[in-house]
Amino acid sequence: MKEDSVIFIGLDTSKLKISVAIADGSRNGEVRFFGYISSEPASVASMVSKLSKRGAKLHFCYEAGPTGYGLYRQIVELGHDCVVVAPSLVPKRAGDRVKTNRRDAMSLARLHRAGELTAVWVPDEGHEAIRDLVRAREAASDALKQARQQLQSFLLRHGRIYAGREPWTR
Repeated sequence: MKEDSVIFIGLDTSKLKISVAIADGSRNGEVRFFGYISSEPASVASMVSKLSKRGAKLHFCYEAGPTGYGLYRQIVELGHDCVVVAPSLVPKRAGDRVKTNRRDAMSLARLHRAGELTAVWVPDEGHEAIRDLVRAREAASDALKQARQQLQSFLLRHGRIYAGREPWTR
């Protein structure tokens, strides 16, 4: 492969494995499925080094999801371009309802090559930790509110009515 060639790689991530598809840089270039790899950092590093041996500039993309931004940070740390895309911003054809990891990876590679994907802002580790903390606090307060409502309903069903204005104080 030429030194100035470009390869676009679409990744469909999940908890245990990553589906990898490759699109050649030319407009009508082939889009092929590379395979499945483990989502462990060692497997990702091995896949990146294997693809970079071809001497091409690598452009990775994957959809944002519950797996977080660790994959993005690892790929950028290895010296390659990576884009994280919001799943709602990925263009889909009408009638294209069958979703498989393989198809999604190939679609991401093709759309990334065409420039059809909109990247999202990737927070640094500090921002991501604060986001996680805020989400955990919000989930805990929602759980507390739900538990209070369930207890109030239980007491009401059994004829225990508190006459005070604020029943949830010490």
